[in-house]
Amino acid sequence: MDLFNQSEKEIEKAARPLADRMRPETLEAFVGQTHLLGKDGLLRLAIEEDKLFSVIFWGPPGSGKTTLARIMASETKSHFETFSAVLSGVREIRAVIDEAKVQRRYHQKETVLFVDEIHRFNKAQQDAFLPHVESGLITLIGATTENPSFEVISPLLSRARVMVLEPFSDEELSIILRRAISDKEKGLGALSLQVEPDALDHIIWAGNGDARTVLNNLEAAASLVREKDVRERKITRAVAEAALQMKALQYDKHGEEHYNLISAFHKSLRGSDPDAALYWLGRMLAAGEDPLYIARRMVRFASEDVGNADPRALSVAMSAMQAFQFVGLPEGDLALAQAAVYLATAPKSNALYAGYGRVKQTISRTGTLPVPLHIRNAPTRLMKDLGYGKDYKYAHDFADAYVPQEYLPEKLRGEIYYEPRDRGYEKIVKERLMKWRKLRDRDRGG
Repeated sequence: MDLFNQSEKEIEKAARPLADRMRPETLEAFVGQTHLLGKDGLLRLAIEEDKLFSVIFWGPPGSGKTTLARIMASETKSHFETFSAVLSGVREIRAVIDEAKVQRRYHQKETVLFVDEIHRFNKAQQDAFLPHVESGLITLIGATTENPSFEVISPLLSRARVMVLEPFSDEELSIILRRAISDKEKGLGALSLQVEPDALDHIIWAGNGDARTVLNNLEAAASLVREKDVRERKITRAVAEAALQMKALQYDKHGEEHYNLISAFHKSLRGSDPDAALYWLGRMLAAGEDPLYIARRMVRFASEDVGNADPRALSVAMSAMQAFQFVGLPEGDLALAQAAVYLATAPKSNALYAGYGRVKQTISRTGTLPVPLHIRNAPTRLMKDLGYGKDYKYAHDFADAYVPQEYLPEKLRGEIYYEPRDRGYEKIVKERLMKWRKLRDRDRGG
């Protein structure tokens, strides 16, 4: 019977996905999230000193939320309970609470309760945890891909710390994959796989920072060669592309060609060439670039290279990004193309970009200069007595809603950062500013 049970367990273990088998079981084996688990990281210290606290892990899929919860429980010898917000309700919560009381009373163990997708709980379900988290009966670890500020009730949020998990870097994913390739007990080491660096890079690129995805992709690629003779078990770039059903067209997310193409696209927009802009946009999309990355670059371009020469450019770029998110592939590509042509044919000005650059230089040079008294907020009698808001001129009380008045700190009086060009709408802005600046200069002279 024992032999049968052991054999059954081995079969079950072998059937588990590679990503599950390679899940780290100790703090030292965990890769990444160094801002939390570094030498003096708050979470590392809490685990090592066995002083756990309730926490909400907020991060993208495959960033290690579940793994960290399991490590927190195992390293502190706590009783670990998992709970799915999708499948469970208040009745199941009560059962967990009863078990936590048993563990504390008869086994002297604290209970760590891991709630996956905690954002799916309604208010009543989240309320059910409150008294037990507050009393310390359970240490709650919630995991969510959504912003906890909007998805977790305030009382529960105030009793837990929110810790943000980042996507894994390419270097971290490389370590995770190489471990899986060489590990003979839990990984693919028994297959004696040969994995070309180019294939590894492609698997990492396709994973987009998600450790679970890259391990699943590696397992898919291994399945295409595992039945071959041991000398032919080689995962090439072609094998990786076949397994992932993604051809990279000589293009990697962080490689040279990535930067070459986005540079060509940006410079075509700046050079007012809509034909070239459309071509480079098409090249990137065909190569598998993230369309939202391109959309974000166009939003940036709208402020950096068009600016107030055409204030509508920013709205067009933002609308294109929202349209793509709403429609998706492949229909959403046309919204990006529309925005690219608009930006390429819009009047150009980098006055905003240059002006803000000078502001940042000034701040780094002069530090935190005090706000002039007359434009300070004065909500209390004491502040008014100290001169806050004194002699402030309310612009709407004057003709054209403008009155000469100093707004910069004394040390920066007279500085000019924004100098609009004679193009597009900025020409109108320039004329308006010149009129106001003449009035201000005359007032200073007086």
